[in-house]
Amino acid sequence: MALVTPWCASVGIRVPVVNAPMGGAAGGRLAAAVSRAGGLGMIGMGSAATGEALRHELAELGDTGRPFGIGLVHWVMSERPDLLEVALAARPALLSVSFGDDWGWVQDARAAGVSVATQVATVEDAVRAVEAGVDVVVARGAEGGGHGKPVMGTLPLLTGVLDAVDVPVLAAGGIASPRGVAAVLAAGASGAWVGTLFAACHEALTTPEARAELLAGSATELTSEHDIAAGYRWPPGIPERVLRGSPVNAGQGVGQLSAQPGAGELVAQLGDGAAALLGRWAAQAR
Repeated sequence: MALVTPWCASVGIRVPVVNAPMGGAAGGRLAAAVSRAGGLGMIGMGSAATGEALRHELAELGDTGRPFGIGLVHWVMSERPDLLEVALAARPALLSVSFGDDWGWVQDARAAGVSVATQVATVEDAVRAVEAGVDVVVARGAEGGGHGKPVMGTLPLLTGVLDAVDVPVLAAGGIASPRGVAAVLAAGASGAWVGTLFAACHEALTTPEARAELLAGSATELTSEHDIAAGYRWPPGIPERVLRGSPVNAGQGVGQLSAQPGAGELVAQLGDGAAALLGRWAAQAR
């Protein structure tokens, strides 16, 4: 059973899986491996991003001949305008900019011929994003690791956003298995935006110590403590989800991590497993 959604076809990927652009984890090597496997590999620039760091990760990405994406944090990009310049010059298949209220960057990206996305935490946020010209909405539920507004769970958010907007919607937050991918696709998502699983891959920038914590962890918590200590200016109401008692970002699906796969292997597992489940459900419904 093919899982190429219309959005996948438009981007040029064959598996509806995107690695979340996690700052400090989603570098060029991870993005390259995901893209080569048929998903959409994303390079993530987080709280400490610079234009130089993005150039370095783009060099690590290399020329895969496959589509890739870049993810930026809006308030960081606002302080370092060269981030947007470097990102647009790289001509990604998708540019995601999240956690801000100014939409001027959308027109800059459109003028450069780059498709744009943003993460949303409410249906109202999704409607505003589409009105501002965003091409793809990422419905990011409170289960997700790292930063986000912990407002709604992934499934109620996803279904509400799908009913409210007419652009492709990717689902994010707690998706950590083929069953999770199959579930959001069955609901109508154009793809799954997966973070924690890819953070544990050996191609990720994750440190060995943090990777070991991810593989051993199961419980998470929301906190702004680490951002405050580091002096990062995250807006109020956007904490990060981390492993309990740790600064390691992790979503609520972290307990499903049992091994350290390669990113390409993980894309195949998620895509093939979801296809098998959806095929089985379709057969049972006849």
